[in-house]
Amino acid sequence: MGERLKDKVALVTGGAQGIGRAIAGIFAAEGAVVGVLDIRAEEAEKAAQSIRDAGGRAHSYAGDVSQRETFSTAVDALEKLYGRFDILVNNAIWVRYNSIDAITEKTLLRMVGTGFNSVVWGIQVAAPAMTRSGGGSIINIASAAGFLGIPSAMVYCGVKAGVLGLTRSASVDLGGSKIRVNAIAPGSVVTEGVTINVDEAMRAKRIARTPMGRLGGVEDISAAALFLASDDSTFITGESLLVDGGVTHAFS
Repeated sequence: MGERLKDKVALVTGGAQGIGRAIAGIFAAEGAVVGVLDIRAEEAEKAAQSIRDAGGRAHSYAGDVSQRETFSTAVDALEKLYGRFDILVNNAIWVRYNSIDAITEKTLLRMVGTGFNSVVWGIQVAAPAMTRSGGGSIINIASAAGFLGIPSAMVYCGVKAGVLGLTRSASVDLGGSKIRVNAIAPGSVVTEGVTINVDEAMRAKRIARTPMGRLGGVEDISAAALFLASDDSTFITGESLLVDGGVTHAFS
C-alpha cells in the first residue's frame, strides 16, 4: 500500500470494470477511500469488495450517471462518512458505433447522457464538496477520438470532444477554489467495452496504426489518473493528457 492519496476520498464512475475498476484499485492502493459507482449494483459491490479484500477501503454505489441525483447520493454519502471529498473521476461511458444514417434517438440520448451529461452533473455536484475540503481534483476520461475523425463514430467523437471542452472551461471556473480539472484521452485500450465494438480486423488495424506497436492497457490509464489525482500535479489544470501510444499524432 502506498500513500500518494493517503486519506483522500474519491468517487469513480463506471468503476465496476475496465478503466474505472483499474483506477479505483490504484487509488485505494495509494491510500484513498474509493466510492465505486456503476449502473450495475452487483458488479459495483464486487469491485468494491475486491478492493477491501486487498486491504483497501471502498464503498459501492449504484445509479444512472445521466441523472444528477446519482452523484448527489454518492458524494453526500462519502462526505458524511469521512468529512471530506477530494477526487472525482468521470469515467462512465456507453458506446455504439453506427453510420450516420443508422443513429437512432435512443442511441444518441444514451451516449450523450452517459458520456457528456454525466460529466456536467459530476462536476456540479463535486465542486461544492471539494471546496468545503479545501480543493480537489476532477479527472474526466475523454478519448483520442475527441481529437480525431473516426469512421462510423460521429456521436462518440462528438461526446469526447465535448468532454475536452467541459474540462477546459471548468478548470477556469474552479481554479479559484483550488479544484483542478483535467482530462485523460486514451487511445484504444483493451477493455470489455472495446471488445463489444471492435472485431479482430479492426483491432489489428488499430495496433498497426499505433507507433508504440500495441493497444493500451487499463494500467496505462490508471497510472495517468493517479498522477493527476495526486500532489504530483498540483499546478496542472485544464490539460488533456493523451495516453494513446502516439496514435493521435500518427493520424495527423
